[in-house]
Amino acid sequence: MTARTLIADLSTHDAGPVKVQGWVETVRDQKRVQFVILRDESGSAQLVNPVNDDSAETAASISALMHGSFVTVEGELKHDERVKLGGLEVKVASLSVETTALDSPIDADTGIDKRLDYRFLDLRRPEAQLIFRVQTAIEHAFRQRWIDEGFIEIHTPKLMASASESRAELFEVPYFETTAYLAQSPQLFKQMAQSAGFGKIFEIASAFRADPSFTSRHATEFTSVDAELSWVDSHEDVMAHHEALLADAVAAVVERYGDQVREAFGIELTVPTLPFPRITHAEAKRIVEERGHTIERADGDLDPEAERQVSAHVAETLGHDFVFVTDYPDTVRPFYHMRQGEGSTRSYDLLYKGTEIATGAQREHRIDVLEAQARDKGVDPAEIEGYLDFFRYGTPPHGGFGMGLARVVMLMLGLPSIRETTFLFRGPTRLEP
Repeated sequence: MTARTLIADLSTHDAGPVKVQGWVETVRDQKRVQFVILRDESGSAQLVNPVNDDSAETAASISALMHGSFVTVEGELKHDERVKLGGLEVKVASLSVETTALDSPIDADTGIDKRLDYRFLDLRRPEAQLIFRVQTAIEHAFRQRWIDEGFIEIHTPKLMASASESRAELFEVPYFETTAYLAQSPQLFKQMAQSAGFGKIFEIASAFRADPSFTSRHATEFTSVDAELSWVDSHEDVMAHHEALLADAVAAVVERYGDQVREAFGIELTVPTLPFPRITHAEAKRIVEERGHTIERADGDLDPEAERQVSAHVAETLGHDFVFVTDYPDTVRPFYHMRQGEGSTRSYDLLYKGTEIATGAQREHRIDVLEAQARDKGVDPAEIEGYLDFFRYGTPPHGGFGMGLARVVMLMLGLPSIRETTFLFRGPTRLEP
């Protein structure tokens, strides 16, 4: 049996017999010759079938082909620089229809909601596949650095007996005779690993938020990229690791897919310089006010427009796409973030092209301080006794971050929504497909 050749590999394949498989993109059925554009997971190629008495059966099969049908083709590969699509074509010797297709209910002009209804068809677009190849390169770069630096990968439970962040935005799940909750983040277990002496850990996994938001950057289920490090002196150690990780990821995408990203999305990716700019929360608020935006939030946190203004300021003055906003006030941070003088915390948000992609901090590891900060936030220590136990038997100073993977890919490729960069999006009104 002739082995299948990926279309992307045809350019380096000797002229002669080949077998290709994929789905039909277009058919041009002319009187004396037929042309088929065939696509597989690696690219597209032109098939040609001269119409004559010897090819009548094949010609009939090609004439009946529908867009999206999957076929197996054996034929003769010819390298010809006159062929616009890759400088090659395959002369059809035999064509077998594996599955036929109905007329597609979506096309290039279809809106995102209907495209999501037919996501399995929407993902056939070359640029859609490129999105997930870029995502794969990003994750591989993350893991490579983590492995090189001695991190341990963990897989934390997604069913929990209590909230992992707060009582807000929780999904309840019937669990035998009691109620469980879907994990909002692996935060508690990341810190448990520090008490267990793992030192440095990471996880890339699903997280869940019962957030009724319909913005371009929110989902009810998303992929969270998390890391936690022992023996940090401050959140600066966490930021140094975080920025190196992202610089590696962008470099990997540039090297492998930079040309394709430019062609598909019009984005010229460049590797960010280190270190990333750092701006304190107080300084960020001053910048925002000077640029004419008033933050309406009562808690003093930055709103989305403020994040855009801070990023615009950094892009204009420093030419950088990333910026750490540091030293957030303790009023807008959870009880487990380590506090420092004058009501601020050793914490940060990381903004990328105007949007928050991550939150990080040094954690509070001293049990007496942790209990006091929990009470200060209205959290009864008795309700988090299992979590507090992690710190009763010795825990090193540590810190870490959580980052939304789909947001990173969306912003890197200049796309309008994480619906484009999530394989199967889940939101308040979407549970299918």
